[in-house]
Amino acid sequence: MLKAKVLLVGPCESGKSVLANFVSESIEGIGSYVPTQGVRILEYEKPNLNGSSKGAGCRFELWDCSGDQKFETCWPALMKDSHGVVIIFNPELPSHLKEIEMWYSCFVQQQPLLDSQCLLVAHHKPGHAGDTENLSLASPLNKLKLIHSNLEEDPEDVRMEFVKYFRSIINLLNESRDREEMSIIS
Repeated sequence: MLKAKVLLVGPCESGKSVLANFVSESIEGIGSYVPTQGVRILEYEKPNLNGSSKGAGCRFELWDCSGDQKFETCWPALMKDSHGVVIIFNPELPSHLKEIEMWYSCFVQQQPLLDSQCLLVAHHKPGHAGDTENLSLASPLNKLKLIHSNLEEDPEDVRMEFVKYFRSIINLLNESRDREEMSIIS
């Protein structure tokens, strides 16, 4: 079974823990807001995610990283051996739009990750419809896959977008493994 490490990063109170719980189908920590201290790791198993019989699915480690920059000294350890980064932000807060550039720079550009290994999530809090159409992002963020998440209105759409993202991570892992096997053979 493949194993993939995916980091969930972004500003404080953007909804990282809520989305991590939702995606991993965990009921841990549901209720009032409690800031994540450092990191929280959720394991999530998805059999046959790639749609083929090759492999027996994938075990994901979702690293729900604190948005508090006081943990910045821990970031290199969190990033080690990660396969993907999900940057989560609240699109209704202008400060978050500025801050996600820093998260992208630190967690995607400083690692050898491709933009395809990054997912940008504009997470809408309950009771806030928000303007999902007119979100202008600075370069290079505007080149990333962006999804809007509203767990009240379209939870299954959000789940399907994460499944597509996880599938792309698995495909990259399979391609990397295949290249490594071919280099050993030849």
